[in-house]
Amino acid sequence: MTKQELALEVIERLKQEYPDAGCTLDYDQAWKLLVSVRLAAQCTDARVNVVVEDLFARYPDVDALAEAAPEEIEKIVKPCGLGKSKARDISACMKILKEQYGGKVPENFDALLKLPGVGRKSANLIMGDVFGKPAIVTDTHCIRLTNRIGLVDGIKEPKKVEMALWKIIPPQEGSDFCHRLVYHGREVCTARTKPYCDKCCLADICVSAGKC
Repeated sequence: MTKQELALEVIERLKQEYPDAGCTLDYDQAWKLLVSVRLAAQCTDARVNVVVEDLFARYPDVDALAEAAPEEIEKIVKPCGLGKSKARDISACMKILKEQYGGKVPENFDALLKLPGVGRKSANLIMGDVFGKPAIVTDTHCIRLTNRIGLVDGIKEPKKVEMALWKIIPPQEGSDFCHRLVYHGREVCTARTKPYCDKCCLADICVSAGKC
């Protein structure tokens, strides 16, 4: 089985296993996802979802958050960890949205990468979830699972994993595929315990089944 064939089979099986998988960060506007993604670094999505309730209640739009002092933002987002740097990035990012983009999140990958605190993972998430564009989000689950399954070979650097997956994942499938990897990585192909290969829908095609 080629990597392309393996990829298609994995995609189809995960679709059946997690038909409704989507982004686990709660948001109803693009700028809110941008903020939540920054807060999610080294923090769980569940905690971010709780913290942003207070943040967005106090600062309900881009303009309000852009005008907020970073120190005030930090007081609210501190439970997510790295409060000072995250607050600084959020403040700077909202100012740019307000001043350069009319309060809107740019629908351009390179423009997103220029925003403070936005890397390739975050930019891909926004391109896929907000704008419905082809995207591959190489978070820790994606990197771990694609290596274990055999879609990539011993590649740990996020950008290199992303580039390798672009070659074998149909563009229109990338975003949802990565969301499903998150679900599968949390429930079955876990990081902190021995993976549950006995209940994995990919066990018979995974190169690491029973070996982790």
